[in-house]
Amino acid sequence: MLYHLFDAIQDLDLPGNRLWTYITFRSGVAFVLAMLGAIFVGKKIIRRLQLMQVGEVIRNLDLEGQTKKTGTPTMGGVIIILSIIVPCLLVGNLTNVYMLLMLGATLWLGTIGFLDDYMKLKYHNKDGIKGKYKIFGQVGIAVILAVTMYLNPDMVIVQNHEVISSTTEMVEDVVYSTDVTKSPETTLPFIKNNNFDYSWLTSWMGNDAAEIGGWVVFLLIAIFLVTATSNGANLNDGLDGMTSGLSAIAAVALAIMAYLGGNIVYSAYLNIMYIPGSEELVVYMSAFIGALIGFLWYNSYPAQVFMGDTGSLTLGGIIAVFAILIHKELLLPILCALFYIEDLSVMLQVLYYKKTGGKRIFKMAPLHHHFQKAGNAGIDALIQRPLAPIPEAKIVTRFWIIGIILAVVTFVTLKIR
Repeated sequence: MLYHLFDAIQDLDLPGNRLWTYITFRSGVAFVLAMLGAIFVGKKIIRRLQLMQVGEVIRNLDLEGQTKKTGTPTMGGVIIILSIIVPCLLVGNLTNVYMLLMLGATLWLGTIGFLDDYMKLKYHNKDGIKGKYKIFGQVGIAVILAVTMYLNPDMVIVQNHEVISSTTEMVEDVVYSTDVTKSPETTLPFIKNNNFDYSWLTSWMGNDAAEIGGWVVFLLIAIFLVTATSNGANLNDGLDGMTSGLSAIAAVALAIMAYLGGNIVYSAYLNIMYIPGSEELVVYMSAFIGALIGFLWYNSYPAQVFMGDTGSLTLGGIIAVFAILIHKELLLPILCALFYIEDLSVMLQVLYYKKTGGKRIFKMAPLHHHFQKAGNAGIDALIQRPLAPIPEAKIVTRFWIIGIILAVVTFVTLKIR
């Protein structure tokens, strides 16, 4: 709103008017507004949740400090969602299709998580809505995203091409095509000339069919990544501050990549595709990071509020949707490796338990709970180490450190090939 207001009065040449045309300025404002909103408005929301007795239902899993969490307000993801949306409405460009898609995805995923939390509280159990309905909702937003990217004329890329020196046989320059392209193209890590077109996988179908086939492959990958990342963040949300911190770390890396990919000068320097209009996503992600930092004010150990599925399902989905929009979705297995490992630990545990009639691979799944359990304490698990349980705060900090390392590795893949 403020962006459009100042844009409308540009002719008046008021002091500071031009600041609103800069992505960096609006991103900074969005970050501050989101962080302060999460801290100050969040306090009131937490009090309201306490008055409504919206407390977390805790199952006794014999974990250190677990019983103390009973009754802690949940559904705190509402704080995060509001702290993202309000600053984006104030300082974002609401005619930009990338911004509109991110706001829509936030509300869509937040609604799924909210309904899940509501059902858990209503019936006082941990079941929530049926898993197939959550998957259906996650698949739905992935389909909307892919179809919009295919149909919307503003969602294009400008392909980069290397100019090789005839004498040194090294890259002399990076030039961009004069035409914009609508293509299911993405970035591959650690690969020279790392633009990859999904249509290559369907080239056997012929030119026209291959292009459509490439978009179908892109749709399937988008569905997989949105569901895997969203559910991985949901499973990861078991310790105070864990998912908030990891999501913020991943968001910083994605925001930097969005800024670079939306600027033709930096895109050329890194030899990555240029995505016109995607720079507006930096404003959104700045609000996202600010909201998470503000939420950590209350969610860090010992937590005064839990985000619930309202937050965790939304955070993972937002990260996946954002990466897809900037054509960096194949970097998610590195950036969000911890979320996917949480997914995998649960699947392996369930399959092994059924196959062996009660034996386990880990002392407990998802994986972060494995480190809270003592080894050789009557649990028939293949992996018993660590033998001594690790305190919750230390597990969270170590996961954050790993998340930072993964973010750095993800970022440097843009240059290391």
